[in-house]
Amino acid sequence: MVSRWSGWDEPQNNRILGQFAIDLWWPVFVFLITNPCSNSAYGHKIDGRTSTHPMKNLFLSCLLFIGSLALVACTGSDGSIEVAPAPPDTNYTVILSGGTLYDGLGNPPIVTDIGIVNEEIVAFGDLSTFEAPLRIDVTGLAVVPGFIDVHSHASGSNYNGSGLRRQPSAENYIRQGVTTAIVGQDGTSPYPIDKFLQTVAQNPRTINLGTTVGHGTIRAIVMGNRDRKPTDAELAKMKEMVVKSMKAGALGVSSGLEYTPGAYAKTDELIDVVNAGAAYGGIYTSHMRDEGGQLLESIAETIRIGEEGGLAPHITHHKVIGKDRWGNSIASLALVDEARDRGVDVMSDVYPYTASSTSINILFPAWSKEGNRQARLNRLRDPEKRLFIRNDIVKHIETERGSDPSTIVVANCTWNRQLNGKSLADILTERNKPVTLVGAAEVAMELEEKGGCMGVFHSMSEEDVQRIMQHPMTMIASDGGVPRMNVGTPHPRNYGTFARVLARYVRELEVLSFEEAVRKMTSLPASRLGLEGRGSLRVGGIADLAVLDPATIQDHATFQEPHQYASGVQHVFVAGEGVMLNGEMTGEKPGKVLKRNAIVNN
Repeated sequence: MVSRWSGWDEPQNNRILGQFAIDLWWPVFVFLITNPCSNSAYGHKIDGRTSTHPMKNLFLSCLLFIGSLALVACTGSDGSIEVAPAPPDTNYTVILSGGTLYDGLGNPPIVTDIGIVNEEIVAFGDLSTFEAPLRIDVTGLAVVPGFIDVHSHASGSNYNGSGLRRQPSAENYIRQGVTTAIVGQDGTSPYPIDKFLQTVAQNPRTINLGTTVGHGTIRAIVMGNRDRKPTDAELAKMKEMVVKSMKAGALGVSSGLEYTPGAYAKTDELIDVVNAGAAYGGIYTSHMRDEGGQLLESIAETIRIGEEGGLAPHITHHKVIGKDRWGNSIASLALVDEARDRGVDVMSDVYPYTASSTSINILFPAWSKEGNRQARLNRLRDPEKRLFIRNDIVKHIETERGSDPSTIVVANCTWNRQLNGKSLADILTERNKPVTLVGAAEVAMELEEKGGCMGVFHSMSEEDVQRIMQHPMTMIASDGGVPRMNVGTPHPRNYGTFARVLARYVRELEVLSFEEAVRKMTSLPASRLGLEGRGSLRVGGIADLAVLDPATIQDHATFQEPHQYASGVQHVFVAGEGVMLNGEMTGEKPGKVLKRNAIVNN
């Protein structure tokens, strides 16, 4: 690296300067904490206010200057990692040698060794003379921070019934390089949060887990599945529950306004509930009311709720539904930029597919889903109400699904697995019935009556996906979980999201650079969620790492055959422990419970 100052070897002399700064820093620091320069512990009183002694101001200035010199030693002129070996007596537990390190911040990579002690990254540089119980030559491979799935369904409202509880190895995640999942999405979360986190901590797993608190869950507890405004007492109770959840470690508040009971909440209610958590920081993440015909209005509402409620608004699985609306991502991203320009910290996430996945009953109008299951069945059995429901489903398929029943595919029907993988059009054809929108609506109602099914919905454009993905404030998220292998025909995003971004959108299509893709999977979500120590490679950071081959990483899951692991990730470390080494799961389960700016050890 050549400096504008002639003769200055920047990396080498920066380290010399940094060591000099560190040598000076300690005596100044000791002086500051022991020097009795004031009438109180922090200063003397002037007009009732605490003021620092002039001499202490001088020494504070020195301290800041010396600290800035030390920072030069740890950071290159472009903000990237500079090599900085630990002291010679360091007892490393893991050394990864010769890797190409991507810091997660979007900076160019450097080729060097990385030293780990227990769960902490302690050194970068030539560590060839050091020993460690585990030393791996990763020459030619990328070393990246462990990926963070900011929208996960690895656990729902009940951890003991979750995919992660059944399969704590979370192999579908690990083989993509994912080390952290954030649950409590779409307005549905566990409650109470403190008991949930205790349960998670008592059940070892490979990955780290954090959660938001769901507005829909809280509303259902307080009001039931009712389409009405809350009373003052009910609103106060919901706010109290949010405060309790944030104190317990929730990373924010989520809403699912296309689902019930969230769909019944007005904007002012959501602002009040979100505002209850504002003092604790975090995000307001929303599955918005509409991702099709009312997309722009829904984004504006999401931004308003976060802005007025005091939590950073987050548009989850940002998309454009409906063929007639393809291209509207230009306008939706413009709303994001306009809000950011006026100081609103709005961001979004996206998954790299043109199909979504949720319950088949997403086709149904919200009014038809009020109350318990028996109430919903009663409406379907009432001829007049059934006709209204059918007409609304027909309208939904027309406007949101391109008038094409073949785009709506059954993903998992627990009561009839033979339906898995078949579209509404396929089911009609098998029954020798014409493929019509009315016929498709009748099939959807039948599926709901018999127990309900999950679905996959093909209704997005590749251009919108790419445009949203390229926005600098968009991170990557799967909206998937930990599925049972070979059960159902789930969305391939459960197995392939992060690998697909690197394979298709980086290597093949060059939509993103490798550095930028890694940033969207690591430091961007980590900073968004307040996950201190994670999301970037730095001395003192947590050793959540993935080692992968950028030339071969590949997703293999398809919509037809989704139960296929990704390939190309060779080693994965969580809190410094290898959970996958040389492509094989180790059986270790060091995953942590994550809170905002804190962790809970198992």
